[in-house]
Amino acid sequence: MQAWRVHRNGEPDEVMVLEETDRPVPGAGQVLLRVRAANVNFPDALLCRGQYQVRPPLPFTPGVEICGETEDGRRVLATPALPSGGFAEYVTADEAALLPAPEALDDAEAAALHIGYQTGWFGLHRRARLRAGETLLVHAAAGGVGSAAVQLGKAAGATVIGVVGGADKAATARALGCDLVIDRRSEDIVAAVKEATGGRGADVVYDPVGGDAYAKSVKCIAFEGRVVVVGFASGTVPSPALNHALVKNYSILGLHWGLYNTQDPDAVRACHDELTKLAADGVVKPLVTERAPMADAARAVQRVADGTSTGRIVVLPGGGTR
Repeated sequence: MQAWRVHRNGEPDEVMVLEETDRPVPGAGQVLLRVRAANVNFPDALLCRGQYQVRPPLPFTPGVEICGETEDGRRVLATPALPSGGFAEYVTADEAALLPAPEALDDAEAAALHIGYQTGWFGLHRRARLRAGETLLVHAAAGGVGSAAVQLGKAAGATVIGVVGGADKAATARALGCDLVIDRRSEDIVAAVKEATGGRGADVVYDPVGGDAYAKSVKCIAFEGRVVVVGFASGTVPSPALNHALVKNYSILGLHWGLYNTQDPDAVRACHDELTKLAADGVVKPLVTERAPMADAARAVQRVADGTSTGRIVVLPGGGTR
């Protein structure tokens, strides 16, 4: 089969190589899946760079989430078992963790529903307890993770403020349903949030960026607000001033969604049921902006790494969409 492999750490478009290799062999409790679509995530870039919390042995294949097909023809969502990731024609995955692909979504959309939307749902509902009528501030609102949070925030009845970088991404965020879009390149985030909320600030902040995004967020957080720390796409891990959290009465909430797979798998399945219903009702739909052929996977991962993409780029090893 064909698979993209990483033999040394570095930038994705420099270290990912398309090779012929053997199909992975399922271990105990695993199944072999044919990859129908593999969604590109920022962790794929971190895996290539050797900067992810999991460091599979070299060589490995990146690709942390797929829509695949079982030997009996079922469409499923899975997180492949590294080092044999999703940018390949076949993967292995834990059978107990397979989730049925929503019928309302095609392969590319289904592949993009899993990690990003689960992260958004757990972040907004389980960790931040977002309530209808509250104001949600989403950083990188036109990106893969941010776009999911925007849709889920609107579904929850929140007023959603999206922060983006550039006019094209601002247009995307508006189309997603943001009530207000702030272009961080030309506007003052803190002033804009305070003006939009009558000085109160954002009740919940969804931050997959870190760095300056976090610093600006805590300057416009509401009384008893909640900052959900999802990731550090900026490359800078902030150092929170806990005295500031104390005097302003806000909470800093960490979210590592992967832990729920081992600590509370029933909650993951319940979340998937909710996401499937929202997809069937047309309330959420992954923003797939590009369906890339297998040959373009390395370039796709690099674009996500560089922050130049909007929505989701999905790799289609078989060339189809369903």
